[in-house]
Amino acid sequence: MSKTLSRKNTSEVLAPVAEYFKVLSETSRLQILSCLRTGPMNVTEMGEATGLGQANLSKHLKVLTQAGLVSRQQKGVSVYYAISDPVIFDLCELVCDRIGNQIQKRAKEFEQIKAFSTLSK
Repeated sequence: MSKTLSRKNTSEVLAPVAEYFKVLSETSRLQILSCLRTGPMNVTEMGEATGLGQANLSKHLKVLTQAGLVSRQQKGVSVYYAISDPVIFDLCELVCDRIGNQIQKRAKEFEQIKAFSTLSK
């Protein structure tokens, strides 16, 4: 019985982690985070920088805000959004580096295959 309880507790503990990654699994949200890396922006500025429409931006900003990745601050008639926790960029860089390494490895493998196929002709 303790194993079942332990698995259940593990699942409950991991659920917020899965939700965090789910928030990051949307390309538009990553665009928004990348855009905000330079500093706070309002929806109009983000729309110009990302090419996303206002309704789409608002939907994704709500998700990012609820997840605690982005904060919002009223300045006059505009709302400015900013990164709440810059550690998100460390995570993104780690993932990007890993993907870059995988791409380089595949490119080397492809070059070896290409060289082999050239020799066999």
